[in-house]
Amino acid sequence: MSENKVFTLQELSQFNGQDASKPILVCLEGIVFDVTPGKSFYGPGGSYSLLAGSDATRALGKMSLSAADVNGNTDDLTTEEWTVVRDWIAKFKNKYQIVGTLQK
Repeated sequence: MSENKVFTLQELSQFNGQDASKPILVCLEGIVFDVTPGKSFYGPGGSYSLLAGSDATRALGKMSLSAADVNGNTDDLTTEEWTVVRDWIAKFKNKYQIVGTLQK
């Protein structure tokens, strides 16, 4: 998968870990990461499986695993929550491959 791939939310949702033949993808602030190496966390039954195949920016910024926060809406994130998002992005960049971006 190329770093230049642009995903729609619908396309991204197909990479949620349910199909073992596909990578597991998570989006943070428009950057799509292949988190398959962390499938014990992001795959079915994993602690963060709810985030797989989605824009997890809001949920991770709020440190929330509520389905209501896995929606990509970042309009009301606080400065502190944006700091958390940036920390997650830095962690992901060090651990996982960037495979594309999310269509705006």
